Amino acid sequence: MARTLISRPPSSGLGNIRRSPGDPSRNVDWVLLITQFLLMVVGCFVVYSASRTRIEGEPFAFATRQVVFGIIGLVAMVVVMSIDYETLKDRAVSIYIATIAMLVLLLLIGLAQGADRISFDFGPFNLQPAELAKFSTMLLLAAFLAEERTDEVSYPRFLGGLILVGFPAVLVIIQPDLGSASVLVALAMGTLLIAGARSKYIVAVSVLAVMTVLAAFIARLVNEYQVQRLKVFLDQETTDPALQDAVYQVRNAIRAVGTGGLWGKGWLEGPLTNGRDIPVMWADFPFAAVAEQFGLVGCLLLISLFMVVLARIWRVASLSKDALGTYICAGVFTMVLWQMFQNIGMTLGITPVTGLPMPFISYGGSSLIVYCAMFGLVQSVYMRRMR
Repeated sequence: MARTLISRPPSSGLGNIRRSPGDPSRNVDWVLLITQFLLMVVGCFVVYSASRTRIEGEPFAFATRQVVFGIIGLVAMVVVMSIDYETLKDRAVSIYIATIAMLVLLLLIGLAQGADRISFDFGPFNLQPAELAKFSTMLLLAAFLAEERTDEVSYPRFLGGLILVGFPAVLVIIQPDLGSASVLVALAMGTLLIAGARSKYIVAVSVLAVMTVLAAFIARLVNEYQVQRLKVFLDQETTDPALQDAVYQVRNAIRAVGTGGLWGKGWLEGPLTNGRDIPVMWADFPFAAVAEQFGLVGCLLLISLFMVVLARIWRVASLSKDALGTYICAGVFTMVLWQMFQNIGMTLGITPVTGLPMPFISYGGSSLIVYCAMFGLVQSVYMRRMR
């Protein structure tokens, strides 16, 4: 009887106790996952507060869509988590080519219609290939750099990385979407830096990016409203009648932040948030809604959540078993940091208004789903760090 008891295998009712400590299912970064979920919840509340008065009789229109996008995003994240990131490396080229094809197709449709387009319209959902380009470019760049097993990026490898990033970046600029293009540039700089690129290479990336943007303005590849946004940034006290709408938007965003005080005016009590003074506030200026309703304390709490996310991604990068995982985390880290800085900066008037969303907080299905997928990649790196 004793031998029978000793030799009996553990009951299946004990969950995954029979699995080894290195099994991916036992190695989820719950701190990162819970913090990400909290950001998504905060985003839904922010979208509701900033959009509830915009459509008569439909206060939940945008918030409901954001919840649906969040659910789809979580499903996408779980799917990506379940796949070994090294397997996705083998499909990086195919994913990248498919994204480039969508960017080119979108450009051709815009030319045929005689209008600028940044997304495919599928009724209640708009698909933005520029958001998909963040995922596919990050994955292929990480895979490309990981092939060279050295502590320093060679010049040919550096040029190859620039081409991989530059091609989709130029297509995104032509749309025109300067905000998303800036994210791709930041992705290249951050990943190349972690990969061991020399400082002069990083400077070259910066100069190339500035020259590309200037060329886009000179060649009139950007919309007039983007030219106006740049003029407003350079002269926020302008009295030019043609710029008053853009100036009004920025000034009200700054007012919303300034009038929030320490504790804010309360949930759904902000006049600028509830009014129509800041167009598309739920997508472009969510930080202003947080500041007006919850004040400095609410802003600091929101930024603290992002700091936890960034710290966990950095930790996963340091624990990765290979260079590929480290570069993936470096790319995601850089994009989250840059988009957070740019979105808050344009709300405070210290960076130009580009329409770049704040990850997980701003309204938008493509951005939310793609960022969930990228966080799924980070989780995949962490879950397989001991295999």
